Amino acid sequence: MQNPFQNGDNNEGPNGLPVPPNYATVKNEKGDVRIAKVGFSWTTLIFNLVVPIFRGDWYNLLCMIGIEMGVLFGIYTLPTNNMVNYAMSIASIAFNLVWAGLYNMMYFRHLFNRGFKPATDRSKDLLTRAGYLPKSMR
Repeated sequence: MQNPFQNGDNNEGPNGLPVPPNYATVKNEKGDVRIAKVGFSWTTLIFNLVVPIFRGDWYNLLCMIGIEMGVLFGIYTLPTNNMVNYAMSIASIAFNLVWAGLYNMMYFRHLFNRGFKPATDRSKDLLTRAGYLPKSMR
């Protein structure tokens, strides 16, 4: 199959399919393979908490919900006025930006804790350069 990404012979996906240059492939001992983007998550920015649901990433979903609920409940306990509504709107936008910046790293770190390892040297190098790979796995 021709590689549409023009990044050399990078056919490291399942069944030898090409993987985009900013995506990493990780694999566990059972042979389960996960491919995900390294860097800012535009899908998390747009779809927020739906992304971990589709990835089956229940741990990070619960972490995200817990932190958001804690902060928003803290704001909600303030005396009711227009400033509280404004603060909740700003907090919601801020959380969307924070999760978009951190979610892919959180996802990979959780996979590493579950026994996944980089499937190829290219993925290992990409994850190391992005700071996603723990020092114990380098």
